[in-house]
Amino acid sequence: MQMPHNLHTTTSLLRVACLSGALLLLAGCSTGKMVVRGSQTIMDSGIEAMNSETDLQLARAAMPANLKLMEGMLLEDPDNIDLLLYAAQGFYGYSYGFIETEDTDRASALYRRCYDYARRTFSLRGFDIDPEAAMADDLQAAVAGAGKDDVPAIFWTGTCLGKWADMNRDSVAGVAGLGNVAILMQRVIELDESYYHGAAHLFFGVYYGGLSPMFGGDFALSEQHFQRAAQINDNKLLLVDLLHAEYLDRQQLNQDGFHQRLTGILAAPDDLYPQMALVNAISKHKAALLLEHEGDWF
Repeated sequence: MQMPHNLHTTTSLLRVACLSGALLLLAGCSTGKMVVRGSQTIMDSGIEAMNSETDLQLARAAMPANLKLMEGMLLEDPDNIDLLLYAAQGFYGYSYGFIETEDTDRASALYRRCYDYARRTFSLRGFDIDPEAAMADDLQAAVAGAGKDDVPAIFWTGTCLGKWADMNRDSVAGVAGLGNVAILMQRVIELDESYYHGAAHLFFGVYYGGLSPMFGGDFALSEQHFQRAAQINDNKLLLVDLLHAEYLDRQQLNQDGFHQRLTGILAAPDDLYPQMALVNAISKHKAALLLEHEGDWF
């Protein structure tokens, strides 16, 4: 019999809590790494349960403990690529979903931590180059030989660096970082454009849509990437319309599109995309916040 959703979430969190206690008992013990590697299915279930959560308050309360658990596990097994990717994904989601609109300085620091974990996976996959400081040609050459198995490391390295750079556009490092992120995301599209719900297309939708053409923006390309992301998700991922409205519609001064997309997000059913229910719930929350400022922007 299928477990009710809330019970499934609670059970997964309890399993993670029990694992946390076991790790405390095994601190300093040589079997710690074995425990971490044997807990993969528990972590998988915990991530699945979190992604399907619709209660934002519950998700926000649970995330910090889960993130610290991952960091504790990484002390035991620092080269565990799967765990490093989970940590990068977790810090990104926590910062984007709950911190960015409240405290930009803290969000920037959390995105930096997200990048540090993702960057380690990039190195462990054999890329001996710093994606943040590398010359564009060197970075492009480094990832030219990447395969599909390298996509998660490339994607999360680019995603975390990109969000940090986006929040630090007033710095030279931030502006330079976005150019290198574009190289990484282009390689992701070439290798597996549907990875993580087509999020590399979302990056380019924002990348080309958030700037005026005078400064490198390209509204037609932005529209194409948003449309492709929507197709990959059968128009069920509300984040696509959220970012389309926030970046492209605002840059084009398209108030009708802005309003229609955001009100459409708010009207969408909560069970539209069960596997990404948390992202959709976050998108609804952010859509409401953006609509509060519609009169300021148009």
